[in-house]
Amino acid sequence: MNTTTSLSLAKNTTSHFSSPWVEKKDKTVVVGNHNLTIEEVVSVARHGVQVRLTDNHEVMRGVLASCDYIQNAVESGQPIYGVTSGFGGMANVVISRECTALLQNNLIWYHKTGAGKRLPIADVRAAMLLRANSHLYGASGIRLELIRRMETFLNAGVTPHVYEFGSIGASGDLVPLSYITGALIGLDSSYTVDFNGEEMDAPTVLSKLSLKPLQLLPKEGLAMMNGTSVMTGIATNCLYDTQVLLALTMGVHALAIQGLNGSNQSFHPFIHTLKPHPGQKWAATQMLNLLAGSRLIREELDGSHDYRGEHPIQDRYSLRCLPQYIGPIADGIEQIKRQIEVEINSVTDNPLIDVENQASYHGGNFLGQYVGVGMDQLRYYIGLLAKHLDVQIAYLVAPEFNNGLPPSLVGNRERIVNMGLKGLQIAGNSIMPLLTFYGNSIADRFPTHAEQYNQNINSQGFASANLARRSVEIFQEYIAIALIFGVQAVDLRTYIVADHYDARATLSPATRDLYIAVRNVVGVPPFSDRPYIWNDHEQPLDEHIAQIAADIASGGEIVNALKALCTGK
Repeated sequence: MNTTTSLSLAKNTTSHFSSPWVEKKDKTVVVGNHNLTIEEVVSVARHGVQVRLTDNHEVMRGVLASCDYIQNAVESGQPIYGVTSGFGGMANVVISRECTALLQNNLIWYHKTGAGKRLPIADVRAAMLLRANSHLYGASGIRLELIRRMETFLNAGVTPHVYEFGSIGASGDLVPLSYITGALIGLDSSYTVDFNGEEMDAPTVLSKLSLKPLQLLPKEGLAMMNGTSVMTGIATNCLYDTQVLLALTMGVHALAIQGLNGSNQSFHPFIHTLKPHPGQKWAATQMLNLLAGSRLIREELDGSHDYRGEHPIQDRYSLRCLPQYIGPIADGIEQIKRQIEVEINSVTDNPLIDVENQASYHGGNFLGQYVGVGMDQLRYYIGLLAKHLDVQIAYLVAPEFNNGLPPSLVGNRERIVNMGLKGLQIAGNSIMPLLTFYGNSIADRFPTHAEQYNQNINSQGFASANLARRSVEIFQEYIAIALIFGVQAVDLRTYIVADHYDARATLSPATRDLYIAVRNVVGVPPFSDRPYIWNDHEQPLDEHIAQIAADIASGGEIVNALKALCTGK
């Protein structure tokens, strides 16, 4: 295959990787008429996009029919778990018709055992959206009125307070979902909510919304609390963030390669068509796009290999093997995305009602194993991404290897007390091991033979998702540090190439946008006579880290700088 043909293949390859940036044509997410996407869930959870339940009559008839089935079962004394029986290890206890409603309302009370800090509002909003979506399949035996309350809460900015400890991910998120349920029905003033930034008790907020407290009917408490909606809501937000962070990681690598005067040859399509893992091909193509038009790299797509004096004829592994290293991470994240989107659009309570055949089935869709394993893997992949960036930072600061850059990327070398980015590297070194530590699994640990050995296997999905959120937050800080190294490095390389420090003139167009965005966020515009960091004492780098990390977390200018490249627009 010749160079021209293989390069055209790279440009024309349709990647199977989805982008976290999706054009949202509608300002409302309709629930119940299609499979929800991760991007739709995030838009509701974080950005206040309005929710509307489908007006599909078949869907509504299904919801009503499942309620009718439960009512008929209660009236006829049919044995159904959690409806006419006790719960868990006490499922041998027969519940009389007169006590079936009391059973459901009592279920909320004895699960009011949450501990720790409150979950972020976005995670609870995602959970409510997913619970509503699950119930609209008409297999849960829950009134439309309760589902509508979740729609109302989401649209009015009412978010129940839920806590970070309390679910083993076995019978779903029992404790977390009990707090959502208690708030929805106004069970007691001890259930509190956030109402557009104001804390108040649930009965008060219902009054403000012109809603009355509800008593749960048979099956409704169990339907609301049995399920993976909270862990899946957290996982959805984490996965979205990780997709963004993967794109930013590629941008940092592209800055580092330009700062190191690296070659683009290692990303040539000819190499990757001979080892055609999808993630590897994607990473190579992305890097070619990120480096296209740069004056700072060695342009070697024609197959040239010039001797370079004391420098190796080819780049070291962290540059040369980038597609092979990033590839399985990208493939893994994509697999997790597919699994989480299935979980988003699943019915996850028990028992499930087959209205068409007038039957109910006892099962275990509430077990959050896909979430637990997926979030374990996600944290592991984040650790791998951090490990790679840590090597690039070490490469950039070492004059023995960095192809002529000053030690520790010192800006003003005439001021002998300048030590450059030594402290920043140490800060990064303190974070990277945390990320690899967080990459350890929890789904395989600590079996809890809960409530009389009924929940004798568990997923730890809720815990794994919470750990993933923390891993994402830490990685955002680490990416901020890596971006500072990248911007400083390309400024210093520009001076070697062009005798000035304004890297806008030498960077590839794709990374120029990223470079400008970082500069804008920290309030330091490019100058021709000095790099980003000139003298040590002229900028508080801790403030810069915080500003960059906050911008990334909010999906701000830095994230949007890579939007065009990652969406192909």
